[in-house]
Amino acid sequence: MSKLSLKPLVSTAWLGERLGAPGLVLLDASWYLPTAGRDAGAEYLAAHLPGARWFDLDGASDRASPLPHMLPPPAAFAAYAAGLGVSDDSTVVVYDGSGNNLTAARVWWMFRLFGHEQVAVLDGGLGKWRAEGRPLERGAVRAEPGRFTARVDALPVRTMAQVEQALARETAQVVDLRSAGRFEGREPEPRPGLPSGHMEGAINLPFSELVAADGTGLPLDALRARIRQAGIALDQPIIATCGSGTSACNLVLALARLGEGEVTVYDGSWTEWAGSGRPIARSGDHR
Repeated sequence: MSKLSLKPLVSTAWLGERLGAPGLVLLDASWYLPTAGRDAGAEYLAAHLPGARWFDLDGASDRASPLPHMLPPPAAFAAYAAGLGVSDDSTVVVYDGSGNNLTAARVWWMFRLFGHEQVAVLDGGLGKWRAEGRPLERGAVRAEPGRFTARVDALPVRTMAQVEQALARETAQVVDLRSAGRFEGREPEPRPGLPSGHMEGAINLPFSELVAADGTGLPLDALRARIRQAGIALDQPIIATCGSGTSACNLVLALARLGEGEVTVYDGSWTEWAGSGRPIARSGDHR
C-alpha cells in the first residue's frame, strides 16, 4: 500500500475501499473494564473486520509494572507490533468495539509515540462498520511477522511527581477523561479498593463526550466548542489523565484532529494517584 497522508480518523467508506490492500494492517484493540462483563478476546473471535488481528492491550503493556496498561519498553512494543505483522512501512488502522474509542485511541497513541506515523483510528469503530452491513469474519488471524522499529525521542508522558508539580504551580491544565460520576466521587471506581474522586485543580471532560451518538468523532467545530466548554484553553499545556492512561488518549486524538494543543499523558493516572494516598477531592468538598 503506497504511503498516504493519514488523518487521525479514517471513515468506514475509506477503509472499505482499501480492504486487503498490501501493507494495510487492521488491529482490533478492544478491551473492557471488568465491570463491563465483556470478553474482548472472545468477541474478537466471534466477529472482527476482515483480516484484523487482535491487539491485546494487556499483553502489549509493561508486564513488570504493578499498574495497568503502562507503556512497555520500546523493544517490547516493537516485538509485539512485529508479531502482529506490522512493519515500518505498514499503514495501520485501529478500532475497538466500545462505541467511543475506549482503547483504539490508546493504541493509536502508542504507535505514534514509538515513531509510527502511518496509523489512524477507524471512525465509528466496529459498531458503525457493523451497522452499515459491512463484512465481518470469525476466528483468529495469523500474520507473517513484520519488521517494526520503535523510534523514541522525548516521551510525551508525565509522572505522578510532574503532575503534582503542575497542579501546585498551575503550569499545565490537568484534564481527567473519566466519567463525571467517578470524577466527582459519586460513582465507584471499576477497580476494587480504589476510591473515586479527583485531583484538586483537575478539569473533567468525559472521553465519551468527544464522539457523537454513532461513535464517530464530533465535527471539528463541535469538538472545539466541547473542549472550551469544559474550561480547557487550547493555547496552554495540557496533561491528560483517566483511570489507567487509556481513555485519556482520546483527548490526544481530539487535539490531533484540531491540529492544535500541547498535550501529554499521565500514564499512571488515577490508579496510581489514588492508590498512592495522594489527596482526593470530591464534589461538594468546598460547599
